[in-house]
Amino acid sequence: MQKSILITGGAGFIGSHVVRLFVTKYPEYKIVNLDALTYAGNLENLTDIEHSSNYVFEKVNILEPEKLKEIFQKHAITDVIHLAAESHVDRSILSPMDFIYTNIIGTVNLLQTAKDFWKDNLSAHRFHHVSTDEVYGTLGNEGFFTETTAYSPNSPYSASKASSDHFVRAYGETYGIPFVITNCSNNYGPNHFPEKLIPLFINNIINNKPLPVYGKGENTRDWLYVIDHARAIDTVFHKAANHATYNVGGFNEWKNLDLVKLLIRLMDEKLGRPSGTSEALITYVKDRPGHDLRYAIDATKINKELGWSPSVTFEEGLSATIDWYLANTEWLQHVTSGNYQKYYEEQYAVR
Repeated sequence: MQKSILITGGAGFIGSHVVRLFVTKYPEYKIVNLDALTYAGNLENLTDIEHSSNYVFEKVNILEPEKLKEIFQKHAITDVIHLAAESHVDRSILSPMDFIYTNIIGTVNLLQTAKDFWKDNLSAHRFHHVSTDEVYGTLGNEGFFTETTAYSPNSPYSASKASSDHFVRAYGETYGIPFVITNCSNNYGPNHFPEKLIPLFINNIINNKPLPVYGKGENTRDWLYVIDHARAIDTVFHKAANHATYNVGGFNEWKNLDLVKLLIRLMDEKLGRPSGTSEALITYVKDRPGHDLRYAIDATKINKELGWSPSVTFEEGLSATIDWYLANTEWLQHVTSGNYQKYYEEQYAVR
């Protein structure tokens, strides 16, 4: 049976890197990219592979169960890699219902469709659910999240992702869906929509705009290069046992303020500015509600059991990320102006 893999959210930041990896690495697979093309979905992320013979794009929202059924039937979907999600914590505080609908109900729609379509031979399939370390809540100054850490989400975003994780496990235990789950730390890298810290600050430094740092900048995160994350998803999808969970982290724990100062140093150097020039752009702003102090992932399990490890240090990955943005100013202009949203109409509407 030829694999026909549905990758949801495949026009987004992480999804586009996963789609590209699978399309290029596995020409024998059919890769179906399903994305609603909301504000963070950008088909310009995939112009290099959009004409590949094993690639198909479908503009569908996971909140539309009848359309999901049509996609499963049309493409004879054998496996799912589920990345479609609302993911920005600040947006979840302003509009929690969007996160409840997409992250919880959308995931259940997808699970239900897979269950019904695969019912004659469930064991031949796989549902890979991609989640976040934020489901675990916050850490003190010491310790790490492991796969057995209790869930304790503190934002509407993390609560919605925790719920989606639970539904995936519930469908596995109740209906026999063969699932795997990965919980990753903060991603960074090329093609990132400039609302998250690193791409926002890269764009703001380029344009000499303020760099808004929450509180005193003491919140700590583990950072994972998005291409390494795509490699981890590939590894878990192909090698993990059913019902397994793996934490995926970059072994790169940084306080926000230290990260910002490293970013400034690299940016000033690459832009030919005197060292430290852009530090004047740092602006401390009121901390957001429920802001978790520290996340840190122990990725020992995926390393020991499946052989995955990060390929770059944070400094190497951050430098490569900055280089990508400086070399792709047109992409950045399209994203910040909203023009990227015209690409679908121009390229796909008449097909």
